[in-house]
Amino acid sequence: MGRQSRKAFGRVTRALIVGAALAAATACTPLYDNHGYTPSDADLAQIKVGVDTRESVAETVGSPSASGVLRDSGYYYVSQRVRTYTYQAPEVIERQVVAISFNSRGVVTNIERFGLQDGNVVALSRRVTDSNVQGVGFLRQLMGNVGRFNLGSNL
Repeated sequence: MGRQSRKAFGRVTRALIVGAALAAATACTPLYDNHGYTPSDADLAQIKVGVDTRESVAETVGSPSASGVLRDSGYYYVSQRVRTYTYQAPEVIERQVVAISFNSRGVVTNIERFGLQDGNVVALSRRVTDSNVQGVGFLRQLMGNVGRFNLGSNL
């Protein structure tokens, strides 16, 4: 191997090492995604409980992400921050919900802010049929039905 080819080999080797180090460093760097919108405390301070209405709230802090389903009870502003590593599932690291409640005349009655630590997991949709046989094994269920057939009702 000549002197020039050793220099070229050394440069290529160094470039590969630097490239591998950069790839490893970026693979370990988390990515953050921000979704939604919640008004700041300064914006919420402009809303007067007992004075402001739905329209004035929408003008002051913007339209809500969601509103109450039952009797249009309130406005809900939701935001969250999600951290993602290369090979791991995304993780919600911050979530905020601002709930503004209204009375039947559309006047603000309450303003609340909730964080991720205040939340509970709520099943919005369930496609599981609940059975009334909790704590009863399969054989007990099977043997419990022996003798319960009424041929007269099946004819």
